[in-house]
Amino acid sequence: MKNKETVRNNESAGNLSANQPLSLSLDETVVQFKRIFNNDGTLRVRIIENNQGVPVRSGLIYVDGMVDRNLIQNGIVKPVMAYECTEEDNVDPAGLMETLRMEVISIADIMASVELDELVGAVVSGKTVFLLDGYAGALIIGAQGWEIRAIEEPTTEKAVRGPREGFTESLLVNLTLIRRKVRNSDLKFVFTEIGTRSKTQTCICYMESLASPDILKELYDRLARVEIDHILDTGYLAELIRDEPYSPFEMIGSTERPDSLVSKMMEGRIGLLIEGTPFVLTLPYVFVENFQASEDYYINYYFASFNRLLRVLGAFMSISIPAGYVALVTYSQEMVPTLLLLSIATARQSVPFPTIVEALIMLTIFEVLREAGARIPTSIGQAVSIVGALVLGQAAVDARIVSAPMVIVVGLTGITTLLNPRLTGPLIIVRLALLFITFFLGIYGYFFGLLGLVIHLMSLRSFGVSYMLGVGSIRPQDIKDTAIRAPWWDMYLRPAIIGARNMRRKPSKKTAKRS
Repeated sequence: MKNKETVRNNESAGNLSANQPLSLSLDETVVQFKRIFNNDGTLRVRIIENNQGVPVRSGLIYVDGMVDRNLIQNGIVKPVMAYECTEEDNVDPAGLMETLRMEVISIADIMASVELDELVGAVVSGKTVFLLDGYAGALIIGAQGWEIRAIEEPTTEKAVRGPREGFTESLLVNLTLIRRKVRNSDLKFVFTEIGTRSKTQTCICYMESLASPDILKELYDRLARVEIDHILDTGYLAELIRDEPYSPFEMIGSTERPDSLVSKMMEGRIGLLIEGTPFVLTLPYVFVENFQASEDYYINYYFASFNRLLRVLGAFMSISIPAGYVALVTYSQEMVPTLLLLSIATARQSVPFPTIVEALIMLTIFEVLREAGARIPTSIGQAVSIVGALVLGQAAVDARIVSAPMVIVVGLTGITTLLNPRLTGPLIIVRLALLFITFFLGIYGYFFGLLGLVIHLMSLRSFGVSYMLGVGSIRPQDIKDTAIRAPWWDMYLRPAIIGARNMRRKPSKKTAKRS
């Protein structure tokens, strides 16, 4: 019965905030807020009375822990208490409130409001509401102040060379990091709220002269259709607004680095930030971005291209090595050199399981070790992963549960998977699919699986942009920032379709020579 009564009180409080106007009486307005914030021990109410001239009562309402108390004390309480109120001010509360807003309260972020639901939203956002007895309105004062994480290098995107700044959980801090790198009025920030209960502040960030209006409109439409009660991370939105929801491949990018976001916006992409998370979404997203790193643009283009080709080769090997080994050992032994085949046969002589079962056991153990190393504290995570792999692998071989060649196959598979952290999930799923189809159809199944994978990738779209944009093109400008990274002076065009609104990044080399 007590819980039902509490629910009824909370529901009536929600209706109260939406329907009832503010009262002229300060005490009645305070009672309204206390009813709305029923059973909330963090709500603070401070009644103030000036000590100069005609006494006038006013009040502050805020949530403890979300405000800067020194700012409230020095910017609101002291000036209001020291203000000398006259008889004329006492007769005209509206004029007095305007005088306090314009001349007395020294905090810059201040606005007037007469809507109770707007004031409630301001309080839960960390702002302070200033009330005046006899006036059916209030001032919303930006005096927020809470602890935030310091700006540091993101652990998921470390680089040897380049900026060390990473996004934090504070939206305003993140926007400041972006603005410091792009000092141009063309940079736009559009705010909205998502989450019927959490009211999470979301910001769409883009370059007005570069972003495609069609992609921008599509993003607005998809965000407007989002129906969810709370948002805690951009991963929520990525699932709700992405194309191809059943594909294992990511259709929306994610980054913790301001320099990475800015570089993508300079190509016409759009950033999506939310309060409370350091991860920022970038869209549209294409397949080749999985192999790109921000460090590629800060080092020599020969070495950057070599690293990218290694990542591409690593992704291919990660999905192909287990399936290829099973196909050759099980069905196509004639394709294996005789001495190597005899060595594999000797190693597998006492193993009781078929090759497919052997592969599944070792791959599962490797993924368990990888997940354990990621979840336990960093100081012992790497040790557990390395020691666990060595001990378990050697013990499994000695116990004749698996063969030594399979340990090598799984080890190579795991190492090549780690070359592309963004593709870890899709590579695991594709690897297992190829492994099973190869087990049933042999080497033909492997090639059928690769063909199906290519068809699937070619059919994907990210906000109307082909997921395989630039792959397979014979135009030089289309492939200069894909599996290789061309020198900066040769990349004078932005990616097709994404930067179609303003394709030219800078004059071409030939044009520059003529001028």
